[in-house]
Amino acid sequence: MDTTANGPTRVPPHDGGGTRVVLDGTTLTAGDLVALADGTAVPAVAPGARARAVRSWRSAQRLAATGRLYGRGTGVGAQRSVAVAPDDEAAHGLRLLRSHAGGAGDLLPARQVRALLAVRANQLLAGGSGIQPAFVDALTDALRLGVHPAVNEYGGVGTGDLTALAQTGLTLIGERPWLDTRREHPADLPPDGLPAPVTLRPGDALALLSSNALALGQAALAWHDLDVLLRATHAVAALSLAAVSGSPEAYAAPVHALRPYPGAARAAAEVRRLLGLPDRPPGPGRRIQDPFGFRAFPQAHGCALDAADRLRTVVEVEINCPTENPLVAPDGSGAYHHGGFFAAPLALALDGLDLALLQTAQLSAARLTALGDPGLTGLTPFLAVGPAGSSGTMILEYAAHSALAELRASADPASAGHAVLSRGLEEAASFAGQAARQTLRATRAYATVLACELVAAVRALRLHPVPPPVPAFTLAAAALPAGTDDRPLTGDVTTATELLPALAEL
Repeated sequence: MDTTANGPTRVPPHDGGGTRVVLDGTTLTAGDLVALADGTAVPAVAPGARARAVRSWRSAQRLAATGRLYGRGTGVGAQRSVAVAPDDEAAHGLRLLRSHAGGAGDLLPARQVRALLAVRANQLLAGGSGIQPAFVDALTDALRLGVHPAVNEYGGVGTGDLTALAQTGLTLIGERPWLDTRREHPADLPPDGLPAPVTLRPGDALALLSSNALALGQAALAWHDLDVLLRATHAVAALSLAAVSGSPEAYAAPVHALRPYPGAARAAAEVRRLLGLPDRPPGPGRRIQDPFGFRAFPQAHGCALDAADRLRTVVEVEINCPTENPLVAPDGSGAYHHGGFFAAPLALALDGLDLALLQTAQLSAARLTALGDPGLTGLTPFLAVGPAGSSGTMILEYAAHSALAELRASADPASAGHAVLSRGLEEAASFAGQAARQTLRATRAYATVLACELVAAVRALRLHPVPPPVPAFTLAAAALPAGTDDRPLTGDVTTATELLPALAEL
């Protein structure tokens, strides 16, 4: 009996190596995917899901015996009409893997490749690929054993991560070496610590390739890391608001109840909670209106929260459904040639998040500038303490805007790209992989912008006669250096960056 019908079950593994995520092909969450990629959880295959994969494999064999299937009895792409002899189908699959394994660029980090392995294993368990189940075993074994293929960054255009999965396929069948981040050379890996090589059979090659598993894995990692930063932003923005004695009216519950965007309401509520503000403030406070960095924070940051939720939804749809072309119906009724590999939903969700992230990052930089303005803080310019002409936190604005430029470049939509490939047969591309890489870059840049704001906000509050007795300030002030003399602030920004995950949990 399959006990995983209500969601991916986490149970303690027998070896004590962390939680166990049971893959069933239908209910993997983005959070559990990230845990598998990070090695804080190990995979197990639900028996019912493996039985579904076996049925799909047998159905594909029956269907292939009654007629040609694309990529099995034919070439691929513009070679789709070229017949492959039945006795050459296995060799054709090997040639397909070898020819498509021509990735370029740097090798990807182990975390991203492990995410690919987890996505592909779960998708194959959805039961639409027709691949032999031994590939699922090898993929999950690699995750358990802590090894991964060497995968280059360039090779997909959002219509299937062809090179990444071809390189993975050659590794699974024993033709390319496994990598282990704990060992410098592949030759150091003991044979008993590797997945057993899979014998490639007719139809396996294209069934493995037909997925955007790399882009999906990268998108899940970007979502996870950004989720932490977006939650930390509430605390950082709240400290900045306190530092300028900002008006609480922009965060009032009635304002957001009447314009009911979930993200904006959540952002406002979090700032109220972190500062202990009432839902209905008694008045505007020191100023009747604040600059946009404070007054429009719920609206701008709310868009980023909503965009992150949208990305998570898209990722969780894609990692839990069969997208292979041809799709072998799980009930064995037929095989369907289709365009489910076209990753426009993912690319658009990533691009939308990048644009929304830029909006909230720009307001973070604006608040940083405000913290250096005596007219808003009542303190010295740039929060400088010392001889006349001291610079204080001035340079933080330059660092933040340097990172902001990276964010702005990453917000240029990858999905606006265009490609005509394979003799014109494939005349469009979603560029989901490029969008995922842009979001990963944007995540790192956003952390820098936010850390610069945090350093300035904590300094400003320290200079106040009575700093606010709120947990966010207590936590940040205990971690950040207390000195206010002119000195390099690189260490402060590094410490602030490392502090963001803790602020996210307040």
